[in-house]
Amino acid sequence: MNQINKKIKVGVLGAGTMGTGIAQVAATYGHNVYVYDNNEAALRNSKENLKKIFARLVEKEKISEIESTRILNRIHHSEFIGVTEDCEIIIEAIVEILESKQEAFRKLEKTFSDKAILATNTSSLSVTSIASACKKPERVICIHFFNPAPILPLVEIVPGLSTSQHVMNETRELINAWGKTTVVAKDTPGFIVNRVARPFYGEALRIYEEGIADFSTIDWALKEFGNFKMGPFELMDLIGNDVNYEVTKTVFEQFYYDPRFKPSQTQKLLVDAKHFGKKSGKGFYDYSDNAENPQPIKDPKLGKEIFDRVLSMLINEAADAVFMNVASVKDIDLAMTKGVNYPKGLCEWADEIGIDAVVERLQNLYEDYGEDRYRVNPLLKRMKKDGKKFYE
Repeated sequence: MNQINKKIKVGVLGAGTMGTGIAQVAATYGHNVYVYDNNEAALRNSKENLKKIFARLVEKEKISEIESTRILNRIHHSEFIGVTEDCEIIIEAIVEILESKQEAFRKLEKTFSDKAILATNTSSLSVTSIASACKKPERVICIHFFNPAPILPLVEIVPGLSTSQHVMNETRELINAWGKTTVVAKDTPGFIVNRVARPFYGEALRIYEEGIADFSTIDWALKEFGNFKMGPFELMDLIGNDVNYEVTKTVFEQFYYDPRFKPSQTQKLLVDAKHFGKKSGKGFYDYSDNAENPQPIKDPKLGKEIFDRVLSMLINEAADAVFMNVASVKDIDLAMTKGVNYPKGLCEWADEIGIDAVVERLQNLYEDYGEDRYRVNPLLKRMKKDGKKFYE
């Protein structure tokens, strides 16, 4: 099928925030979309939220009233999977529990045509493990949208071990036609973004736990010296400490407890106390009215040291993703700039400041702490020895 020229029917399993967002994207690009969820309240909320979203778009003159009505009329909600059985792609966006996803895929495989692509929007589970529930795992692939799906441009395309090249090609062609920036990643824990970004949070937490600086100072340092839009603690509060902690824990477990991904006890305590961040009113920062949050200590020397340490760890993780063939240098940089809005790609950043400088900073950390967490990736060592750059 040529999906660019043919407006195929798209199924979405799960009427939560992500499923609703994916449905909005597909319908905006002319597809009839069928949103399935066995929770009547979730379906009702999805419908209402879509109406509000398009009302705002009309109000802001982003689209016309007529186009808004056309798009909304393309989105159909149902409690019953397979109310139409001729969807050519079905995107699952349910809870991040492997057993739940496997059960869902067994049902999807029985319901829809053998030629239909079965996709998961998982952010942290193995695509191969999900596909193992199917008799034809070659039709299963991951299409990982970032939240909010209609706004963020990046989509990670992740084939499982058995995914066919045909399914891979068709899927990427379709998602590109939806105006998204696609990158291809190997089926490894965290794919690109959720793997490479871990030190942004983990190393910032470590610096905070050591008492080197408070969280507001660390946030200031990353924004001041790195031009990040948000500091790590602001971002953890925005994402939700419960969500961020769970992703870190999952990646840590799936990497067989590699110390590079070790979760923070500080963040666990916040989660236990239900201090999730903005959505709960309190996280690292207090979001209640008239709250007084700590002000950063704007010491340039300290700030630069904090920034250099976090950036070096991020570059080390990006280098490991290249070293282990998770994705290409270009796709890793694209993923970090388009997926989490980094000011520049980490490989590009490494070339700019010099591989020698990055290796030296990491070696100093390793010698100081003696922890495997700070080991220098072999690729960076080789690049330093050979005078190589990521982009040459």
